Amino acid sequence: MTGPGEVLVTGAAGFIGTALVESLRARQVAVRALVRGAAADAPGVRTVIVPDLPSHSDWRPVVEGVSAVVHLAGVAHRRAGALAYETGNVLATERLAAAAARAGVRRFVFVSSAKASGESSGGRPLSEDDPADPRDDYARSKLEAERRLLAVAAKSRLEAVILRPPLVYGPGARANLLALLRLVDRGVPLPVAGIENRRSLVYVGNLLAAIEACLGHPGAAGRTFFVADARPVSTPELVRAIAAGLGRPARMFRAPAALLPRSVRGSLELDTARIRSALGWRPAVGFADGIAATCRWFAAARR
Repeated sequence: MTGPGEVLVTGAAGFIGTALVESLRARQVAVRALVRGAAADAPGVRTVIVPDLPSHSDWRPVVEGVSAVVHLAGVAHRRAGALAYETGNVLATERLAAAAARAGVRRFVFVSSAKASGESSGGRPLSEDDPADPRDDYARSKLEAERRLLAVAAKSRLEAVILRPPLVYGPGARANLLALLRLVDRGVPLPVAGIENRRSLVYVGNLLAAIEACLGHPGAAGRTFFVADARPVSTPELVRAIAAGLGRPARMFRAPAALLPRSVRGSLELDTARIRSALGWRPAVGFADGIAATCRWFAAARR
């Protein structure tokens, strides 16, 4: 898939990283897993510990001998602040990319965020050619990290690929999706009834397939891609699907739209025509199957 050498996965202990490492191992791809804390090596996986990504300076031994990098690590905490985003997302990405370029790494896949494009799709799906409109410090840091990566690639033989996923769901999900699972499971009434929005999501398995395609496909080099499931869903539809998967009633009530955050009431629909055309990628797992798998994982984990 990627030629000789290992694939470096940063953020390998995270939700997406853990799933990616397992998927690459299943494909018999050698993995160098970058994590913040101690972790045991597994067959086909060599662990590299970098306790603090923003302050790490000697990237040479981390990237030497690597054929490709999948950069998942970064700062995503809602209250992290502009400086933390700048160091953890922008500078760390730039330094890692520069070290990879010097080491002769062939390809660098950066998993950014759909938020780099904006928070709303308006009356039609967003495409990668639409002007970027990031609305918070996190989104701005992701967009700037993309730009720094492309600048490094332009001055070297490094092939940069950028993926912009929306909310990722699946077994092992964390952050907002995990919080929603817990609320629905506890039967907490949610103020989302009557919302008629369209939000793209991506099942983790579909995202992994896109990452793996970007590692090896010649048509991915230098490109930016949205990656999402085949169809968007509304917020009430997501709540109902989770409730059904957990065997709980979907408790929802109406609230004034102005009182709800844009991420709950607004539409963010992504056009994935580019990645479909360029790489032949298709989301193999549909929303119903993906959310059912997520709920099965959550139900088993809560026991």
